[in-house]
Amino acid sequence: MQHTDKPRRGFIQGLMATAAGATLAAPALARPVAAAVPAVILDSAKWAPRNRELIAAMIAKHGITSKTYNPKRKPYAVFDWDNTSIMNDCEEALLLYQINQLAFKLSPAEFSAIVRQNVPAGNFAPDFKNAAGKVVDLESICADLDSDYAFLHANYKGLAGSRTLEDIATTEQFLDFRAKLYFLYEAVNDTHGVNVGYPWVIYFFANMTVSEVRKLAEASHDANLGMSLVKAKFTSPASLPGKAGVITASHSQGIRLCTEVATLMDTFRNHGIDVYVSTASLEDVVAEFATNPKYGYHVKRENVLGLRLEQDGEVYKNAYRKNWTLNWGPGKTIVIKQELVAKKGYGPVFVAGDSDGDYDMLRDFPETAVGLIVNRLKKGKIGELSKAAADALKEANPRFLLQGRQESTGNWLPVETTLKLGKTAPALLG
Repeated sequence: MQHTDKPRRGFIQGLMATAAGATLAAPALARPVAAAVPAVILDSAKWAPRNRELIAAMIAKHGITSKTYNPKRKPYAVFDWDNTSIMNDCEEALLLYQINQLAFKLSPAEFSAIVRQNVPAGNFAPDFKNAAGKVVDLESICADLDSDYAFLHANYKGLAGSRTLEDIATTEQFLDFRAKLYFLYEAVNDTHGVNVGYPWVIYFFANMTVSEVRKLAEASHDANLGMSLVKAKFTSPASLPGKAGVITASHSQGIRLCTEVATLMDTFRNHGIDVYVSTASLEDVVAEFATNPKYGYHVKRENVLGLRLEQDGEVYKNAYRKNWTLNWGPGKTIVIKQELVAKKGYGPVFVAGDSDGDYDMLRDFPETAVGLIVNRLKKGKIGELSKAAADALKEANPRFLLQGRQESTGNWLPVETTLKLGKTAPALLG
């Protein structure tokens, strides 16, 4: 579903009040009053003061109030989604929601093939051990998942059986399935990288229609917005060790809206700067979040760029879209060049991200005036950019900005430092 951009009500009321005041104050027959200049609305209680000032200056330089603004060459901004535009990861949250709801349209044979699809055989990274201290391997955990899913498929009424979800969720097979499938997701990504793991996790949508996935995503978004922000753990039953043994998986539970980003998006649009989202989640999953008016971001559907699957009409297939780059890391730059720069002739004026997956798009475009990094105290490539931002805290025109947040609430803080979940002292760098 496509939704048009809608400015925030308070902003429109402010403009109406300004216009009304100007009209009342003007004498009869006076020349028409010029249109009110849009306000730059960035919450001083949430933004680091220097970041607010620098972004406001960037808007003044490139937005519609600038003398050099050209509506035929509109500047644009690109936002990452997970952990930038929201708190936590909606694709990972959806995986756990899909597991908890047993929302699959796969036969046992189809599930068995997908759970192994494109994943190299053998042991996972040394950190992925079972309770006995043995490193888990692909075939052992997949054999356990095959057995679990066959049982669930035969017994759950939403698949081929007759038992309710509430009933089936108490079985040791369900508890084993939940822990081991999420454990497998983490093991695949950390061992073989996101080029394997990110396409793999969306293959579980095979045989669903686009509308079914979007409906499932909306239900997951809603459920996770109501959950507490905690590190949830799932341990498989000792009574059902299977071949992989007893394992424990952990998940960053809960999602929060980032109203600071939603308001910045509104402000950009009000100042003639277009807004795009670049995500390493399935495009339609994020589109349901970014475009649905009830969440407040109001991004146009065609402005969301993410991972894509092959389709048979409206039905997803367990195959990544041919000739569509994996939209992560260098792939984000490739997609922006292919979909935006090729049509516009220039890169984004503003880019926001939080992780190594955003490193390339944050730094690859000479037209980018500001690269905003949501500070997750990360190391790696994004850590290099974070250090560059920290080193430039006293510079007048820095290329990169750090924005802090409090992970126990999901709220941004009016500082560059971040308070990690479970910590008592904020930090500037990881």
